[in-house]
Amino acid sequence: MEQKWLLLPGTPDDDNRDYLPEKIKGSDIVVNENGNNSQPYPKRLKECHEDLTGDGRENVWYEYVPENYDPRKKTPLVLSMHGGMMTGWGQAIYTSWTIMAEQNGFIAVFPDATKDRFWADRWGKWYFDERESGEWTENLPPGISQPPEDIRENPDIIFVLHLIERLKEKYNIDAGRIYMQGMSMGNMMTAMFARHYGYLLAGAAGSGASTFLSLLFDRDGKVKNEGGPVAIWQSRPETNNVPEDIELQKYVNRWNKYYWMRVNKCDALPEISVIGENNLAFYRGKKADVVYLDIKNRDHGQSFDDAALIWNYLFSGVRRNEKGELERTGSRLERRGDAFSLAFTKNCTKAWHSNRIEDLPAKTVKWQKLKYHGLDGGERVRGEYICVPLSFLAEAFGASYESAEKNRMVRLTLKDGRSLQFAEGSIGCMIDEDLRSMYCEALYREGELLVSAEWFCAYIFNLHVSACEDVVYVTDHFSCLSRYMADLIRGLLENSDPFTLE
Repeated sequence: MEQKWLLLPGTPDDDNRDYLPEKIKGSDIVVNENGNNSQPYPKRLKECHEDLTGDGRENVWYEYVPENYDPRKKTPLVLSMHGGMMTGWGQAIYTSWTIMAEQNGFIAVFPDATKDRFWADRWGKWYFDERESGEWTENLPPGISQPPEDIRENPDIIFVLHLIERLKEKYNIDAGRIYMQGMSMGNMMTAMFARHYGYLLAGAAGSGASTFLSLLFDRDGKVKNEGGPVAIWQSRPETNNVPEDIELQKYVNRWNKYYWMRVNKCDALPEISVIGENNLAFYRGKKADVVYLDIKNRDHGQSFDDAALIWNYLFSGVRRNEKGELERTGSRLERRGDAFSLAFTKNCTKAWHSNRIEDLPAKTVKWQKLKYHGLDGGERVRGEYICVPLSFLAEAFGASYESAEKNRMVRLTLKDGRSLQFAEGSIGCMIDEDLRSMYCEALYREGELLVSAEWFCAYIFNLHVSACEDVVYVTDHFSCLSRYMADLIRGLLENSDPFTLE
């Protein structure tokens, strides 16, 4: 069977600095910006105009029907919602949804917001309690007006509800496999739709902007929800900057995730997989699952493979049955954590070990390697490392452990027969008959000898080690730990994750 050409060449426009220039429409021009790439305008993308709501206003949307569409067969539908100041066709070219539709045989639709390229989203406060957020949107951004509080009067909600029904008339849509995804303001729109009409969807996904917490919770932290459980995907690029303060970003991202974990009745402990720049946490729920993605070194928006990840990991494996209940049907990519992983954070007595939390015999230490001789009494930091007990590392790697001088001297015998010797205060490690320097000296704390986890895992076992914001992640493949995943792991290890609070 001949394989389709799914990735098509385009003409780069690297000098472009305009926001969604109209010259791209219908062309082969591609724009690339830190992973938020465009593709050539899809030839099968059809522009549609119709007054769906009967108010005399013309609705606009773009349909992508794959070449292999068979009207005799029930076909999944994905609605993808553009960001503020964008269009449906812009969302089509700045995502890979049309490529996924062609590859997997579903219909992808890209609606235009009903007014001035801005969705009629509710705005609120970043905090849900009495605190001031510093981001209160009493004065809304130019071009945005607060829509009616009654969701049944929201013009974009009305449009989308009618659009779904119109698409069911035109195509043989599988009502149990309707999904929605949005970017930035389209993410806020998707989340609003899911909170109120989630029972119409099997899955909902969002990239970029989080939802204002005052729309998700009351002041006591109780969820506000009318739509019920739905399979959820949240993409949070590391340099998203919504809101701008990084610590507030972490707070808002956590509680957006907790909201759906509560609605879907998820387990508190996820399975974690860090593959390249994609930092994934898979939460299993009694009602529906939640997937959390943090993308290393990506700005506000959506990465080009975001649609592929959402479809392959989540949407492809969930549907609603005739009773309206969500069923797992087996996704194209299995939602499983890394088979082997270790994670540590500073000043902590817990470690992450292959998707479970384990106790450490002594607290970890963040240690600085210093240069100070010849600096007239000053010092320079030449490296910072998370040091962990050798007795734990021995157990994690299946090595035998022996010690002397009250654990101030330690010998490990590895499964491959290598012998390692360590001693308090020494930067040296004796490997069989060979002496090698470590990143920093061995430390003696609480009766345990500690060494740099980064050095031990990378040098001794040739594993991939990445560090971010005082969290170290170790696995057996290329991985780049990112800010929000580091925050997630730290919360689990420090037992500061508030998810269990009701």
